[in-house]
Amino acid sequence: MRITRLTRVELPADTTELARFLIGKLVVRDLPEGRISGRIVETEAYLHGDAAAHSFRGETPRNRSLFLERGHAYVYVSYGIHRMLNVAGGAHGIGTGVLIRALEPLEGIALMQARRGITALTDLARGPGRLAQALEITLGLDGIDLTAEGPLWLGRLDRPAGEIGASVRIGISKEVELPLRFYERGSKFVSGRKLLNV
Repeated sequence: MRITRLTRVELPADTTELARFLIGKLVVRDLPEGRISGRIVETEAYLHGDAAAHSFRGETPRNRSLFLERGHAYVYVSYGIHRMLNVAGGAHGIGTGVLIRALEPLEGIALMQARRGITALTDLARGPGRLAQALEITLGLDGIDLTAEGPLWLGRLDRPAGEIGASVRIGISKEVELPLRFYERGSKFVSGRKLLNV
């Protein structure tokens, strides 16, 4: 499988457009024991001035990577348990991002299964916490450039995404009405309620 690394210039400067653009692109994790990769089938955008965004109250040591130039990783821990992989989405200092919510596994499926402790393909990376566990996303990856050579990067195949749907975001309590969740319609790897997966 030939994967082409995304360049920063390819990434839309608008965070909402970036969230749509990333559908059908790949997250690639290179580990000593092999490569893990998956097609992105679900994302959520978090915008400037968005009360649900980690950047809403300004830059802190915890969210500093969210304020990097678009294409850098922002990794944080949710509820003290689950790591979450995000892509910084704006210009340096702005603080917008895209949460990668779900992947369709492509490479390294046995490695994903070992990390997740399950074999069901559809459940390996369906949801951001599962995704991070399957790809061994650690806090040490926070801030790395996802458009450069390294252990975690964004790529593409010569395979277009299917039809893209939009809905409200999942699992938040603020700005809940904004249609900033994007997903590949009909994908069995999308997370959330079935009502939103059509």
